[in-house]
Amino acid sequence: MKTALAIRHVAFEDLGTLADVLAARGCAVTYAEAAEADLASLDPLAPDLLVVLGGPIGAYEETAYPFVLDEPRLLTQRLAADRPTLGICLGSQLMARALGARVYPGGTKEIGWAPLVLTEAGERSCLAALGTAPVLHWHGDTFDLPAGAERLASTALYANQAFAWGRRALGLQFHVEVTARRLDHWLVGHAAEIAATPGVTVAGLRADTARWGPPLAEAGRRALARWLDRVEAG
Repeated sequence: MKTALAIRHVAFEDLGTLADVLAARGCAVTYAEAAEADLASLDPLAPDLLVVLGGPIGAYEETAYPFVLDEPRLLTQRLAADRPTLGICLGSQLMARALGARVYPGGTKEIGWAPLVLTEAGERSCLAALGTAPVLHWHGDTFDLPAGAERLASTALYANQAFAWGRRALGLQFHVEVTARRLDHWLVGHAAEIAATPGVTVAGLRADTARWGPPLAEAGRRALARWLDRVEAG
């Protein structure tokens, strides 16, 4: 990987540990801020890696957020060309939409730390590097599995937590990139959502992050590095 472009929706949902992995490989990273960048003018095939990050909006809310239409258009071309692409949370939902799948409110918020259940394909994927480490979930929307995609992971609440499409595209509904040090920014930025979600508290999230954040940082780096190794190997 020589260049990576990350489309970011809110400042605190950044590349996290993936930035460390890319830096170790000498990869130059550029951020495009979705709310202000001219996404329609971007060359979808130019960066060696495209990462579409998370955010607190819906992949179907183009009336309120017009740039939501530009991202699937960009992703459609990128995926058709089999260029390395990673979607995280909202990014995975936008990938699913670009591949023709339905994205919609799931009815239940999934916020907090919990492990994944890997499919057989998931056990063969980079996600096996996570072991039993809980990951951070923070979403209320979900999506249907795109045609031709391979489901990699589920939870009790949502079947489609991760999918692979083609040889070089990975969608993750959960957050494998988050670090304990940065999560207080999330607790501030998502304060209204936390307060409105029964059973979820700042104190509880902070305590679980202190316990599970450090193991995820190490496991997440391994998983992301393994994915990049496979992508670069072709």
